[in-house]
Amino acid sequence: MSKYMLIMRGTDESNAALMADIDEMMATTRRFIEEMVKAGVLLAAEGLDDPGRGVVVDFSGEVPVVTDGPYGETKELFGGYFLLDVASKQEAVEWAKRVPAATGSKIEVRRVAGDDETPQDAAGSVEAPARGASNGPI
Repeated sequence: MSKYMLIMRGTDESNAALMADIDEMMATTRRFIEEMVKAGVLLAAEGLDDPGRGVVVDFSGEVPVVTDGPYGETKELFGGYFLLDVASKQEAVEWAKRVPAATGSKIEVRRVAGDDETPQDAAGSVEAPARGASNGPI
């Protein structure tokens, strides 16, 4: 089994449509979550707060800069996720196609890297930090 994240991405328009009928959308979403629980695939599901209440930490310069809210040019915002444990990418896609979503929304399907996977260096060999070594804050 592999973990896949279904990332809910919306626009201002799709979010407005969702909020216009929030009670029905919440009921439909609860039923969808119950289906995933019964199927034994749901590991977690969370929605995010209004992006205007968040901050962005930008590492473009020498010192991180913190600004309120999302980037002004953002067309789509990450609104929440479902974390599934399924047999294949195709099964994750099939669940994604069933997510109750407003017109204009998108669901991004991404595999979650396993605990035994590490990034590869430029030469292609796998390097893991020495036990007890610290690479600083992430």
